[in-house]
Amino acid sequence: MENFYLRATPKTPEINFDVIKGVFEISGRSIPENSVEFYKPLLVWLDRYIQEPNSNTHLKIILEYFNTSSSKCLVEIFRRLEILHKEGRELQIDWYYEKEDEDILESGQDFREIMKLPIDIILINSET
Repeated sequence: MENFYLRATPKTPEINFDVIKGVFEISGRSIPENSVEFYKPLLVWLDRYIQEPNSNTHLKIILEYFNTSSSKCLVEIFRRLEILHKEGRELQIDWYYEKEDEDILESGQDFREIMKLPIDIILINSET
């Protein structure tokens, strides 16, 4: 199975899913014109991945902004990973937010509550 990678644009996030390492990352802004079409290839890829997953799967979400339709697509990603979690496989999800960004923080907390997944909410240390 090949890795899944999409380069970021001003309206779409970078998506880097490394099947060998089991480390998946979505970062940037997610405001595509058509979120369903944008995320569709990733969801198809995830459907294949969950058939033969890595022993550990680690998803990192580092979004600075996302729209409502992207939120629905994130739920679909989480639903697929929920299958692995229910099978007892190692799953770690890290949701990153910046100190001043209460919207992203609250979204991560909402996803954790709704999906009942092991989502860690992590403050990005922006002081460098």
